[in-house]
Amino acid sequence: MPDSRNLISKEKQLEDEHVEVSLRPNYLHEYIGQEVVKENLNVFIEAARQRGDALDHILLSGPPGLGKTTLAHIIANELGTSIRVTSGPAIERAGDLVAILTNLEDRDVLFIDEIHRLSHVAEEALYPAMEDFSYDWVAGRGPQARTYRLKLPKFTLIAATTRSGLLTSPLRDRFGINFRLEYYTDEDLYQVVERSAKILDIPLHKDGGMEIARRSRGTPRIANRLLRRVRDFAQVRKDGEISREVAAEALAMLDIDEMGLDRLDRQILLTVIENYGGGPVGLSTLAASLSEDPGTLEDVYEPYLLQIGFLERTPRGRSVTAKAMEYMGKSGARSQGRLFERP
Repeated sequence: MPDSRNLISKEKQLEDEHVEVSLRPNYLHEYIGQEVVKENLNVFIEAARQRGDALDHILLSGPPGLGKTTLAHIIANELGTSIRVTSGPAIERAGDLVAILTNLEDRDVLFIDEIHRLSHVAEEALYPAMEDFSYDWVAGRGPQARTYRLKLPKFTLIAATTRSGLLTSPLRDRFGINFRLEYYTDEDLYQVVERSAKILDIPLHKDGGMEIARRSRGTPRIANRLLRRVRDFAQVRKDGEISREVAAEALAMLDIDEMGLDRLDRQILLTVIENYGGGPVGLSTLAASLSEDPGTLEDVYEPYLLQIGFLERTPRGRSVTAKAMEYMGKSGARSQGRLFERP
């Protein structure tokens, strides 16, 4: 069986790097989905433009693959300014941060991805930079010590995080604008697939695009990845055009079913149902049963199963829902930790 883990992972893969750049929208009117976020951003950006001032600092949170990096580039384009891109793990010391900040111009955008992984020292240095656009440091020791203040340009910090709960309150409170990106609907994902197909010059039928969208786990990054894999199948095995039948056959070969579940998704559900009576079962125990890493289950698979209502997290562990049992063809009857096949 094919390993579809890389296909349904929301984390950016090596092959996504150059493709996402070509598919990335440049302005808000080209950006699909997240309507509430777009509407508010339009107002805030226009107000900043009219004042000729830097936009307030923005925190973008939500699962991977929903377009946080794309939004940061769009905001810079809408403001007509440059953008500097870095990540939390890359800024190890306060000096690294200062080197970046001093190279910015007024009203420029600094985008920090994975800001929840920023070191404590760098985070402390970021506070005065965000509030007063300055950086203080002490030279010398004892009675000879002197405090100096470096004036920084008025910049806009856009930070992205997939784990907003790991941010400290002082850091979170310094963002004037806070948006959470939500999973996409099938209709919005179809628009993403349709737009990408036009850019990549892929012949796409509407029903074929909808088939890809339905199996993309609410995530544009996955939708674009599946589109490329289905394109390969259509090119080699069919006439090159992506219809519903071609998309369904290609995705079946990739072991991705009608709900976007892959082999391990289904194995997780079946293991909880058949081995643990539907749950609850602890994450470590479940991972050991599947010979998988607990982090992989928690970060890659659980979020989608929770989103579609197939899995629950309880104080005692993970449990499957009646909806999941129905989908997997099991009855909802529980008897001393055992479930019975539906007649």
